[in-house]
Amino acid sequence: MRRLLAFLGFFTFASAAETLPMQGIQAAAAYSAAHGGHAFLVKQNGKILYEAYTNGCTKSEPHRIYSGTKAFWGLTAFAAERDGLFTFDERVADTITEWQGDSRKKHITVRQLLDFSHGLEPMFGLHENTFADRTAAALKARSVATPGKSFIYGPAALQVFHELLARKLQRKQTPTRYLERKVLGPLGLGSQRYLPDTHGAPLLAAGFMQTARQWSELGTWMLKHEEVLMRLQGSSANAAFAFGFWNNRAGASKAAREVDAEAMLDKKWGQQSWRNACLCRAAPEDLIACIGSYGQRLYIVPSMKLVIVRMAKDSKPNDAQMLRLLFGKGG
Repeated sequence: MRRLLAFLGFFTFASAAETLPMQGIQAAAAYSAAHGGHAFLVKQNGKILYEAYTNGCTKSEPHRIYSGTKAFWGLTAFAAERDGLFTFDERVADTITEWQGDSRKKHITVRQLLDFSHGLEPMFGLHENTFADRTAAALKARSVATPGKSFIYGPAALQVFHELLARKLQRKQTPTRYLERKVLGPLGLGSQRYLPDTHGAPLLAAGFMQTARQWSELGTWMLKHEEVLMRLQGSSANAAFAFGFWNNRAGASKAAREVDAEAMLDKKWGQQSWRNACLCRAAPEDLIACIGSYGQRLYIVPSMKLVIVRMAKDSKPNDAQMLRLLFGKGG
């Protein structure tokens, strides 16, 4: 209970946050541009403080946000829970009945699918645009770890979640249409790049393309929904990730370890280490982030009413370094 109360304390907001100093913004933007950045956008208290496009990029140019896509489906899960379609602690096998005879899979919960502590093999091949049937393949994914014990980042669990949601919706509408109604519509966004397989199932792990301003709307929405922010606590397998969002809440701990998430995820899941992981010790501990491959970043700081978008083509920043510059804590 003490741990939960401390976490909830992160989200006690003032009516308006003190403006982030321009010196830090410019330093972080310069760092981004020097490392292949295309877009750097800062919004605070609902207003754009800074917006720059570099290395040949323009304001209207959409970028692939890669794993930033995951967060939109995470919010879809919150909408479904709110609508009473499932609870996060119910067993997936109650709906995916094919799993009831598997000694490990039958214990996986909906929450574990979405915080990646499910124990399923990642199945990165599902990312392929030409994959014929992602659902059938994901449902047959091997269980390689006890549910709740290991963090395994990959598309398989999200494709299982897609099938779970489809069955909960009783095929009356597709999960994609549900996403559009419950999440994309309220954000002012239309249909996205879904990369469907031959059966029409979208890829949940990646695919969306957005401009910096479009992606920033996700951050703006999050700042208005404390009830969602409070639930992004992660799991015992990796406390820094849940529902498509990374968090920095370990940053204030003396035991905190700054982890380059992209670099760590390049390792096989059994070689990764997420104990006491944070993005940047100098950044606010209530910072959350969407991290997409090749340097796509959306940072959200509720206590400062702050949203930052960084986009690139194929060049990633060091998150800790860029965030230190942004918050005026040195290079």
